[in-house]
Amino acid sequence: MGTTDGKTPAHRGSHFGTSDAPAGEEATHATHASHASEPLSTDAVSAPRSALSTSRVSSRTAAATRRAGSHRVQRDQGAGGSRAPFFALAFVALALVIGIVVVVVPALTAGSGEEESQEVVAGNTVTITIPEGAGASVVADALYDAGAIANRSEFLSEVRRTDAEASLKSGTYEIVTGTDQSDIISMLTTGPVMAVNFTIPEGYTLAQIASVVEEASGIPAADFLAQAKASNYVADFPFLADVTDDSLEGYLFPKTYGFPTADVSADEIIRAMLSQFQTEVSGIDFDAAIAQIQERYGVTVNEDDIVTMASIIEREAASDDQRADIASVFYNRLESGMLLQSDATLVYSLGRDVTADDLKVDDPYNTYTREGLTPTPICSPGLPSIQAAANPSQTSYLYFYITQDTAQFSETYDEHMQSW
Repeated sequence: MGTTDGKTPAHRGSHFGTSDAPAGEEATHATHASHASEPLSTDAVSAPRSALSTSRVSSRTAAATRRAGSHRVQRDQGAGGSRAPFFALAFVALALVIGIVVVVVPALTAGSGEEESQEVVAGNTVTITIPEGAGASVVADALYDAGAIANRSEFLSEVRRTDAEASLKSGTYEIVTGTDQSDIISMLTTGPVMAVNFTIPEGYTLAQIASVVEEASGIPAADFLAQAKASNYVADFPFLADVTDDSLEGYLFPKTYGFPTADVSADEIIRAMLSQFQTEVSGIDFDAAIAQIQERYGVTVNEDDIVTMASIIEREAASDDQRADIASVFYNRLESGMLLQSDATLVYSLGRDVTADDLKVDDPYNTYTREGLTPTPICSPGLPSIQAAANPSQTSYLYFYITQDTAQFSETYDEHMQSW
């Protein structure tokens, strides 16, 4: 950020105009207690002694006792006889269950096993793409669907036998059908050999990306930029609906990309980068983020605004732990009607470091003279910056000063000046 006295700040430094800061809110914490239960004990119960053991019995009573005993024996014998059919039925039922398990189930599953096998026609070259983080079963499905393996289960068994699942690498592979599955597994654990390979760092602009692509693939940067229009892709990537100026600035996700053939087109590269963006942000609830920003700051934004904010954060932050606080500064300023005053936005427009005189130039990307966000994102932000823009810290900060060695956030201009 530039200074109000015309000085140019240090790298990544931020310097804002005077404004009163809103009061901050305190965080609340909850504590939880855990309880342990004690074991229960049991007492032994003693059996009562029979009164007959110490009493004398008359002959008449003894006879009656003998008759009662004979009847009891007969009843007990009758009860035992009634249990016999029950046990017989139980044995029959058990035999039926065993028969189903041994005979019927194998017969039913035999057909399904045959359906999982297919004939592999040798000599065809097939292309498969393994998504990042895919497990062995996903890999087996891709190989089977491409006709590269005959049986999923056999492939998975070989993967387990060789303990290769954790080593399977994502990427695009060209496989000649008929290749032994052990060789296929070796290929998948080594990783794809790419004819075109390049890395896009966080914070690169669309023009810088086009230059990297040109060097890696031979596609002229001008042709790449001509293809990189939101209108060419919005039908397949609905998140581009709110994009302004028909620009893909900010949406070509920074990552390492590889393509197996040298004749890859600009369209294929752009689609791969947009697909990566879609995958990376899938865990962000943009609707909830938009509602939270509206409620907390009274600022109406859409998904493109959040990506634009993320791009400014990307260019201002020196580390991930600063990003959410930087986001809070910018949202607090929007809430207060203050200018963002970010040097990074004007650097994007000018293509060079700014001077004190540049800060007075009326440029759409000069946030020292223009209110609100820039017309488009100013670079391709990484996921931490997008997450920060969607979920800023809740602070009262209105200023920050950041270099590679220092990060100072302040609520007032006087505090801010002390950090210089």
